[in-house]
Amino acid sequence: MAYNIYICGIGGQGIIKTSIVIGETALNTGKNVVMSEIHGMSQRGGVVSTELKIGDDYSPIIPKGASDLILAFEPIEALRALEKSSKDTVLVVNTKKVLPATINQQDVDYPDIDEVLDELKSKFSKVYAINANKIALKAGHPLSMNMAMVGAATAISSFPLDKDDVIETMKNNLPKKSIEINLKAFEDGYNRCKN
Repeated sequence: MAYNIYICGIGGQGIIKTSIVIGETALNTGKNVVMSEIHGMSQRGGVVSTELKIGDDYSPIIPKGASDLILAFEPIEALRALEKSSKDTVLVVNTKKVLPATINQQDVDYPDIDEVLDELKSKFSKVYAINANKIALKAGHPLSMNMAMVGAATAISSFPLDKDDVIETMKNNLPKKSIEINLKAFEDGYNRCKN
């Protein structure tokens, strides 16, 4: 049985790097992992998603309703991911809204964030809503937002990877000059969802 993780957001938010850190941690600890990625646009601002399966499964695509965890780097992208969820799916969502390039160029109003979060809370078994962008700025750099999301995911009791193993993978995969900032963001994200 595999643990299915669907990760979604906007290009430039570090979704692919997030998937690599989680996937490599699984591999480093002897677990099977398969991954797929979809780039909505080949530039920053397009919709991006990845699917990871950790465990005994060899198809990289998560069927409808089969995600155990959804990491949504943007609230509207969490709504778009509903088809991958079930009543048992856990959601970690970044509360900072980011308009994808396709919407940003149109005259469209972003829905009220509280309404979006209320809708999400009605659809998922558990919702962890954090402002990962704010965590990243507090840690020292806005690009560490994705590691705040990884920390939040790692804090969830059903997450199949150990915190120390994830940290070790981060140390081996992230630039040395930014590792301390990324570790601070990771710890803050972890603590916000653990408590």
